[in-house]
Amino acid sequence: MHITKNRFSTFIDYSAAIVFFVASGALGLHAQQSAGTAPSLPPISIKASLAAPLDLSTPDDLKYSSSVGSEEMADAETFNLGAGEDQPPPRRRYGHPNYSDSHTNADGSAKYSFIVGGGFTLPVGDSHNYLSTSYDFQAGVGRNFSKKFGVQAEFNWANFGFPTSTLNKQLVIYNSTCPNAGGCGLTQLGGTSHIWSFTLDPIANFYESDTLGAYVIGGGGFYHKTANFTIPSIGTYCDPFYGCFQYQANQTIDKYTSNAFGVNVGAGMTYKFSRFASERFYVEARYVYTFNSERAFSFGDSSGNNFNVFPQNSDKTGFIPITFGIRF
Repeated sequence: MHITKNRFSTFIDYSAAIVFFVASGALGLHAQQSAGTAPSLPPISIKASLAAPLDLSTPDDLKYSSSVGSEEMADAETFNLGAGEDQPPPRRRYGHPNYSDSHTNADGSAKYSFIVGGGFTLPVGDSHNYLSTSYDFQAGVGRNFSKKFGVQAEFNWANFGFPTSTLNKQLVIYNSTCPNAGGCGLTQLGGTSHIWSFTLDPIANFYESDTLGAYVIGGGGFYHKTANFTIPSIGTYCDPFYGCFQYQANQTIDKYTSNAFGVNVGAGMTYKFSRFASERFYVEARYVYTFNSERAFSFGDSSGNNFNVFPQNSDKTGFIPITFGIRF
C-alpha cells in the first residue's frame, strides 16, 4: 500500500512539471512573436493635424449598400428626381410675398385710407392785409397704389377772421351808404371769411420706418370763398314749454362769394403709435393759392345792383393751413 502511494505522488509531480514547462514555453513564444511582429506607430504632430484641412468625405469603409441602385443614388444626391440624366436639378426661387386682395396691394399696403384733422390757417401775401388767422378742418379718402404712391380726394374748410383795420374801414363805408346826414348809425361791425374746397391730391411717401414717415402732397380743385359782415342784434326765440326769450345774435348785413380754381402743395410727417398699428398721427403744412377773378369797388346804381364794397373777396388768395390729424 505504501509503495502504491509513492508511485502516485511521483506521477503527480511529473505531471505538474510538464504542465509548467509547456506553459512557460508558450508564454515566451507569444511574447517573442508579439515583440517581433508589432508594427511601429507613426509619430503624431498636433500642430500639423490642426493646420491640415478637414476631410468631410465619407470613408470607403463607412459606405453602405442597399437595394437602391447607383443611378437612383446619383439622382438623389444631385436632387434630380426625374428619370432623364439631362434634366437640371430644381432651383428654389425667392421673392417678395404677394398680399394682393380686395383691400390690400401686392406689397402689403392698404388700398384705401381715410384722413380727418384740424388746425389753423395763416393768410400770406396780400391776403394777410385783410384776413386774420383762424381754424382749419380737413377730411378725405385715399386710394393707395403702393406703399409709395397714392391719391386723395379731400374736403377742406379754411376759416378766417377780419382784423380790426378791415372792420373799421368797412364800418365807414357802410355808414356812408345811408342817405341821412348821420349815416346808418352803425357803431360796431363784425364778420368772418372762409374758403371751402374739393380737391384731388396725389401723394408720394418718400420715407417710411416702423413708426415714422414723411410725404409730399399737392393737387388742385374747386375753391369757394365767402365774406360775411354782421352787426350785433337781439334775437327772440319762443319755446312752447318755456315761452319766449331774447338772446344776443349777429345779423348779416352784407355777404360776398367767389368761385375759382386753386392749387395746393405741401409736405407732412406721420407717426405710428406702434409698429403693428394701422393708424398714424400726421402733421402737415401746405401752401394754397386760388385764382379768383378781381372785381371793382362799386356802390351800385339806384336799385342797388352791382353793390360791391368789399372787392377783396374776389382777389387771388394765398394761405397756409397747418393741420394735425389721424390717417387710418
